Amino acid sequence: MRLLEDCTLCPRDCHADRTKGKTGYCGMDDRIFAARAALHMWEEPCISGEKGSGAVFFSGCGLRCCFCQNREIAVGRQGKQISQERLADIFMELWQQGAANLNLVTGAHYVPQILRALENARKRGMPLPVVYNSSGYEKAETLSMLDGYVDVYLPDLKYADKDLALVFSHAADYPERAKRAIDEMVRQTGPCVFDREGYIKKGTIVRHLILPGHTRNSIDVLKYLYGHFGDEIYISIMNQYTPVVQNERYKELNRKVTRREYEKVLDAALGLGIKNGFFQEGDTAKESFIPDFNGEGIL
Repeated sequence: MRLLEDCTLCPRDCHADRTKGKTGYCGMDDRIFAARAALHMWEEPCISGEKGSGAVFFSGCGLRCCFCQNREIAVGRQGKQISQERLADIFMELWQQGAANLNLVTGAHYVPQILRALENARKRGMPLPVVYNSSGYEKAETLSMLDGYVDVYLPDLKYADKDLALVFSHAADYPERAKRAIDEMVRQTGPCVFDREGYIKKGTIVRHLILPGHTRNSIDVLKYLYGHFGDEIYISIMNQYTPVVQNERYKELNRKVTRREYEKVLDAALGLGIKNGFFQEGDTAKESFIPDFNGEGIL
C-alpha cells in the first residue's frame, strides 16, 4: 500500500501521493470506487458462457481514450466508494451467484487494494479463476505483483501505430508499453487452458477493437500478435465500436465500423493463419452492449 504514497503503478508515472487525497492521471486517490458488480454476459464465450462472468467495473482509468466506450466510469463520474473489505465481499457474492470467474475491469490503479481483497476472499474459500481485464496500458513491474493471483489476462492491444496512440489516447508509448505488458502476462499464464465446459482457466486473450477508418492499424496489430505469440494466445477481433460522443476533432470516429472494414481485417487474420481467436457476428455495434453503470451489486 506504500506504493500509493508515490504512485507509479501505471506508465503515466504521476508520483501522486494518493494517500493524502492527491489524484494522478487516473483521477483516483487511495479510495476504491466501483460502478457495477454483476454477472456479465457479453464477454468472449469462454469467459461469460452461460453462467456469466462476475465483472467488477472500477472507476477511473490511466489511459482515457477519446473514444472510450465506458466513458462515464473512465473519467470517474460513475461509481460508489467501497472498502477493501467490501470488495472482498463482492467477490464472494459473485461466486455465490454462480459466476464462472471474477472479472476485474480496469483495475490497474487499484492493484494493491485488489490484492488484499483477493487474499481476503481466498481465505474465505473463494475458488474462482481471476480475469484481469485491461486497456493494455500497463507497467510490467505492476503486473508482476499479480503473479499467482491472476489466472487469465484479457488485455487490449489498441494500437501498433504510436502516432494514433498519441492522438487518440495521449500515450505515444502505448504500443511499447502494451507489448511489454502482454509479454509479462503470457509469461505468467502460459498457453490457454480450458475446462470441459469450455471456460478458460488459464491463459491470455488479447482484444483488438477496430476503429473506423483505421484498418491498417488493426492489421499491423494482428501481424505483431501472431508473429510474436503464434498460437500461445487467443486474439479477439471486435467490431463493436460505438461513437458514444461526437468528436469534432476526429470526425472519422463519429461512425461505426463498416462491414467492409471488418471483413478486411478478418481476411487479413485468416491470411496470417490465425486460428485461435474470436470474431463477432451480427449487429454488435450497439450501445446496448455497454453496461448500465448504475451501482448494481456495489453497496
